[in-house]
Amino acid sequence: MVSVFLVGAGPGDPDLLTVKALRLLREADVVLHDSLVGEKILELVSNGARLVDVGKRCGKTSAAQAEICRLLVREAQAGRRVVRLKGGDPMVFGRATEEMDALREAGIAFEVVPGITAATAAASALQISLTRREVARSVHFLTGHGAAGGLPEHDWVALARGGGTLAVYMGAQTLPGLAAHLIEAGMAPEMPALAVESAALPGQRVLRGTLGALPRLLAAAAPSGPVLLLIGQALEDDAVAQGALAAAVAG
Repeated sequence: MVSVFLVGAGPGDPDLLTVKALRLLREADVVLHDSLVGEKILELVSNGARLVDVGKRCGKTSAAQAEICRLLVREAQAGRRVVRLKGGDPMVFGRATEEMDALREAGIAFEVVPGITAATAAASALQISLTRREVARSVHFLTGHGAAGGLPEHDWVALARGGGTLAVYMGAQTLPGLAAHLIEAGMAPEMPALAVESAALPGQRVLRGTLGALPRLLAAAAPSGPVLLLIGQALEDDAVAQGALAAAVAG
């Protein structure tokens, strides 16, 4: 019998939870949740359930991954129905592999329940297609933060020449280096680029610019919420539309 559920909480809007995720939150005995999971979603957890914050935030004190795995195994072996609630989708930069390995090793049955990931949440909120025909035939999900800190070693030339849309998670702090690498690899500094803070939430903030200018814009904005970066030609229509809107208002 399944006793542990790795559940995606989506971007934070309770209306964007799956029906299955909502049911599991109401049936759980204990919920181990990320720090980025908002209060409105945690309020949906059954009153009798225990909430445990095991969040991992860049640059802040957080639970070690080994400790999270140990808690999952311990709670399941105690006969409790466990929900491991992760922001976004568990399988997209959600550290699910380590937790699934620990559960398998302990012989504990588990299930993964997908959630809406930040890239698609941002695209929907901004009404931008990440795969606009004839412009972007692919989407690349990248992490901007390596396991050892700093910028990961991506194949910058392949990314610059791929012609798809880049969706960069956890890249706010490393954006200057990321932009420099892409430009050095051949991507135009004028490539449309966006930074979306708190995608699909009431406090969503969007910075529109170019690959060359976005690091300066983001530093000046000093975001406090999670930031997703979008880079690519598919964003050009959005930039044009915003310019037309601004011109109409000015006129």
